[in-house]
Amino acid sequence: MEPPGFKNMNLTVKPTAAEYPLCEEWRDTSEGSVFHLANIFLFFGFMGGSGFYGLLYLFTFLTVGFFCSTLWSWSDYCTTDSFLWSFALFGVCLGQVLHIAYRLRSVSFDKEFEELHNCMFQKLGVSLTHFGEIVACCDGQVHTIERDHCFAIEGKTSIDKLSVLLSGRIRVTVNGEFLHYIYPFQFLDSPEWDSLRPSEEGVFQVTLCADNPCRYVGWRRKKLYLLFAKHRYIAKIFALVVRNDIAEKLYSLNDKAFDRLGHRYDLRLPSYCHMSETELEKAEVFLQVPVQGAMTA
Repeated sequence: MEPPGFKNMNLTVKPTAAEYPLCEEWRDTSEGSVFHLANIFLFFGFMGGSGFYGLLYLFTFLTVGFFCSTLWSWSDYCTTDSFLWSFALFGVCLGQVLHIAYRLRSVSFDKEFEELHNCMFQKLGVSLTHFGEIVACCDGQVHTIERDHCFAIEGKTSIDKLSVLLSGRIRVTVNGEFLHYIYPFQFLDSPEWDSLRPSEEGVFQVTLCADNPCRYVGWRRKKLYLLFAKHRYIAKIFALVVRNDIAEKLYSLNDKAFDRLGHRYDLRLPSYCHMSETELEKAEVFLQVPVQGAMTA
């Protein structure tokens, strides 16, 4: 059998026409600028953070970016699928922007609660949603104490809530002796709150009296513990701010603690914290502020 004569056969393959047009040169038109602008907006959009304002930032830039991408796709007849996807994503992001803006408008508080959030909770990263849960727990009520009226009386007032002073000044005394002041955005009863378990009951060991008209917000113990059980994050936030408040009060007392010889006593010593009243009298340690003239003498 003789081999086929390939030399005599015409095996030339005719080139087929390109299915898609080739890019022969760079088109420097306005449509290209819109395409680059769309990607710049998308880049900045994906740098958004968390929280309401972070989401608002994210979806706002994504909305503008996908809108520019939609305009670019509309200018080319061969990008129908790209136009449909860009337009769909533009609609989704625009819906998210409107939804977040509505929620931000609905999550609004009175001026005093806004100041409370800015001074105590915002620096800890507490979102407006979680702060709304905290405000709802106290029913959004702000209480008033007239001048020389007492918030708590030593040995009589029960510990049944946790309160934060919003305005005014509270004077704290024990056995008639001045201890310290409580200023706005400090807890009124943080030591008492931290000293009791949820199932325990107790009474104040100090007297809290208003030096001038005061306003405060208070959370009932039972309602607050139910909120803690539902939101562990809020429980951790309150544990942090309450113990920080106790530490600040402890250091302020440390500057006022002297014995009868005028020596400064450190309240952080465990022996002082656990001494009974009779032992304190024997040790001649009292919480008193020495007279300025006596100290200079």
